[in-house]
Amino acid sequence: MVTSFSIMLRDLLQGTEAGGFLIIQDSCCYSARRLLWSFIKAALNREEDVHVLSFEVSEEELKNGLKGSPVQRLHFHDGYSDPLAWFDQSALTAERFCAQSVERGSRMEPALWVIDSLSWILRHVGPTTVCQTLRRLREGKHKMEDFKKKCPERTNGNCVLSFVSGSSGVIGLLHHDMHPRGTVGSLCHFATSTIAITAGARGARAKITKRLKSGKVLQDEELFSIDHDLMVIGQSKASRMEPEEEEVDPTANLTFNLRLSDAQREAKEKLALPFVFTKEKKAALLHTGTGRIVYEPDANDDYDQEDPDDDLDV
Repeated sequence: MVTSFSIMLRDLLQGTEAGGFLIIQDSCCYSARRLLWSFIKAALNREEDVHVLSFEVSEEELKNGLKGSPVQRLHFHDGYSDPLAWFDQSALTAERFCAQSVERGSRMEPALWVIDSLSWILRHVGPTTVCQTLRRLREGKHKMEDFKKKCPERTNGNCVLSFVSGSSGVIGLLHHDMHPRGTVGSLCHFATSTIAITAGARGARAKITKRLKSGKVLQDEELFSIDHDLMVIGQSKASRMEPEEEEVDPTANLTFNLRLSDAQREAKEKLALPFVFTKEKKAALLHTGTGRIVYEPDANDDYDQEDPDDDLDV
């Protein structure tokens, strides 16, 4: 649920962009995981199936964060307990996520796919492979494998359940300060919408970019906060005005004086600079009259008394 003055942020939370790919960017200065959980809660309240591919948060922590939400439609895919498959306790790893086959058979009901986080996958798989997998996931053609504890048939202590689901959207959390700019730019160019979260004076600041099917790009910037019920609260325009910083005089605490008194300024203005020509100097140097050239030959000059142009009829 959202109480916000931003139409773009409200539309994204309400899931109006079917089949889109949203990237939520955060950094070590501000975590956007609670905003990601707000998107999950909003989808569950709309009675949508939500598949969470989690590499950084356990199932217990996720469900504790979603207290009060209808979690019957929440499907947790555990990539957290054994992310590198050292103990063969999890069917979901970064490599297996990108190595699943494409199946073009019948689909289940469209579902929202949430990846927490893309940064973990990018640490082990190249960005090209990740983008290809995300494209198949958006198109509902990606075959996933899920580990179910309550399954009578087990293989090496694990139960693998294969299914194919259509996609009503994909949301990925990305820690942008962990990756080169080129990698972040490629993923954001592939996404239909991005939300870049930074810390604000009171709450968080969201820079939203949305690409329409027509090719037009919309941008907006909002200040918001998230309460304990994962409700996104947008701040009014009046409260968005951050306090202006007082201007600091750089010459206030110097050991020498950079300012001029009135007497010093008057003396400076009366001072005649050596290379500035006043009217008096111009009158003295520039006098009117007939000009002539006076040549005084030097003793060593080869002076010829004859006119070199006598043979010319001029």
